[in-house]
Amino acid sequence: MFFKNIIGQQAIKERLIQSVLKGFIPHAQLFAGGEGVGALPLAIAYARYLNCTNKQEDDACGICPSCVKFNKLAHPDLHFVFPIVKNDKKKKEICDDYLTEWRSFFSENIYFNLSQWLDFIGAENSQGMIYAKESNEIIKKLNLKTYEAEYKIMIIWLPEKMHESCANKLLKILEEPSAKTVFILVSENPDQVIGTIQSRSQFIHIPPIAPEDMTYALSQTYTLDDEDLHAIVHLANGNYIKALETLNAGEENKMFLELFITIMRNSWSRDVKNMKKKANDFADMGREKQKSFLSYAQRLIRENFLYRLQLPEINYLNKAESEFSVKFSPFVNERNVISFMEDLALGERHIEQNVNPRMVFFDLSMKIAVLLKK
Repeated sequence: MFFKNIIGQQAIKERLIQSVLKGFIPHAQLFAGGEGVGALPLAIAYARYLNCTNKQEDDACGICPSCVKFNKLAHPDLHFVFPIVKNDKKKKEICDDYLTEWRSFFSENIYFNLSQWLDFIGAENSQGMIYAKESNEIIKKLNLKTYEAEYKIMIIWLPEKMHESCANKLLKILEEPSAKTVFILVSENPDQVIGTIQSRSQFIHIPPIAPEDMTYALSQTYTLDDEDLHAIVHLANGNYIKALETLNAGEENKMFLELFITIMRNSWSRDVKNMKKKANDFADMGREKQKSFLSYAQRLIRENFLYRLQLPEINYLNKAESEFSVKFSPFVNERNVISFMEDLALGERHIEQNVNPRMVFFDLSMKIAVLLKK
């Protein structure tokens, strides 16, 4: 991963490069950016540049021994921590147990989200997290001397998924790391990272990808007419993963829309039998997909509320969603929109807390039945 491979973010790239060239290397940095903006690729490109032995003005050289090892994310002084699921049968309990899968997945997917990663490792109903045991592994690795590079680098993807005891154990080493140690924490929800870690890290905000950069990136890879290209960039709203999903008419998005429509129809008609049936289907989706769906449902409610304003520039619905919203949007109004959002967000929190998904889904369906009549 090089800086040149990352879509847009030129100001951030220049800031990171200049900090290295001027010798200003904070020992702990928090790269904070939403899904699909390139925060993780930026972290890896920055790590490569730090240890490149023949740095160029705008990127790593790509041919020195360090860069060659970075090509496969196999540098001995580069370490990764990321959400996993425990697999007792295969004796997989820490991130290193998934390192082969991680390297393989990243080699094919520069931009990805947690749900896609967990699908790749077969998480099923398990929720990905960074377990308490990982803290001992991190401390052990960082207490060793560097093998061959100038810096030992620890990249933690989604530190908000860290078990509390794991996060607390890292505070001392974050505050007083050994020489030439760099922590790069990559977060999509920095507010969920414990405050004591935030206060020990330099905050770097990674903004959404600029429309012109998204347009250029898509036009270089796909053959699209100007109208379709403009529509995809608008819907993506700075998120490259969303752009690809829109471009490929993401199967998951289709499934989520169909489920959303079914819920609304069942709730409107007070069809309890089918509510229960869909609750069973929802329970079989796996917890990460359940949370993703409830997040999607919140977005769709918000977009349907805005749809009534007839301002296309602030609406982010794809063609199928727009067709549904023509008839559905009148049912989302000032009297029920806040309750809709609160109930869906509560359902998402309940799934996060391992509440029975059938109960969560059925309860939501009953609440929606009441809200649709307002």
